[in-house]
Amino acid sequence: MAKRSTKPKAEKASKALKAEALPEAPRLTPAPIALSALIGHDRAAKVLQDAMRSGRIHHAWIFHGPAGVGKCTAALAFGAVLLDPTSAPGLSGEIAPDPDSQTQRLLASGTHPDLHLVVKELAKFHDDATVRSRKLASIPIDVLRDFVLAPGALNASVRSEAMASKVFIIDEAELLNIAGQNALLKFLEEPPERTVIILVTSAEEYLLPTIRSRCQRVFFGSLSDADLRRWARGAGLELPAEQEAWLLEFASGSPGMLAAAITENLAAWWEKLSPLLARADKGEYAAELGPAMHELIDAWAKDFADKDDNNSKELGNRMACERMLRLVAAHLRRGLSRTDPARAADRLDAIRQAERALDSNVNMLFVFERLAAEISLPAGTPALA
Repeated sequence: MAKRSTKPKAEKASKALKAEALPEAPRLTPAPIALSALIGHDRAAKVLQDAMRSGRIHHAWIFHGPAGVGKCTAALAFGAVLLDPTSAPGLSGEIAPDPDSQTQRLLASGTHPDLHLVVKELAKFHDDATVRSRKLASIPIDVLRDFVLAPGALNASVRSEAMASKVFIIDEAELLNIAGQNALLKFLEEPPERTVIILVTSAEEYLLPTIRSRCQRVFFGSLSDADLRRWARGAGLELPAEQEAWLLEFASGSPGMLAAAITENLAAWWEKLSPLLARADKGEYAAELGPAMHELIDAWAKDFADKDDNNSKELGNRMACERMLRLVAAHLRRGLSRTDPARAADRLDAIRQAERALDSNVNMLFVFERLAAEISLPAGTPALA
């Protein structure tokens, strides 16, 4: 009699071991700050305070604005107030929770079971190996199902008389694909009772119109230089005197970009490119400028992908391109806006064209070579064909 194969049992045992060995998702939810501690967003904070004072909290919100200005920080702060039954108006009239409440202690430790911060990195902790192995260039629908739709259908873990029983925050919501957005749309159309969902995005145009129409929108603008300095002090970041002016210009009101410039040493990019950009300011085409920008982007993206197996080179390219275009824009605004505003406008339009070309997957080296040529043209010169 032929010997029965044990392969199926072995495969089942292997899968069981893999399931047991799945890494536990680390704490991804930072401790929320108080709404009153938000820097540079008084108008947005007032919108949120007015909504809470009205006693009618909308179930769906979009926090939109430039990248890195504090939208997710504000969403966490808002969620911390909504989930706390001690939240009440203080002497100033602003609604805030008791900072020593049990809810605030849970939030501070990142263990409150009803505050859900959803980020693309959660894919690394999905129970499906296929999802875990994907490169992190988007938020897979599997992450949305497991970390929003499934827990959203359950009762709250902590029962209280707070303004909300559950809060879901989806950071970088523009990374949801169409399938994910359609699944989310059903959730927004029939939201569980006392559940609040906040979509945080720096590109709300990528969200379906049907999603945008169901959400209360709150805009978060860029910070002033004074607010950026204040934020940096609070974050323990030092602005070297010799780089401070450039760092503030590069950040252009974004604390997140300021932190990136410091921690990623993007000033080194500036040191390499500034002589070439100075030649472009004079109307002199520097043939090496485009390749130099491309080389810096490529090296940054490779380093980004090498740091984590789930990081995609595609996402790294996109992030590095955003940094490079911000660097060039900061240079053009500073150097030309006062002396030659017409030329500055033409050059900034060239940057917008480069952004559109990159979004259309045009070859990156070609895009930056073209950009280098266009920012070297005299004012009023027609764009390159």
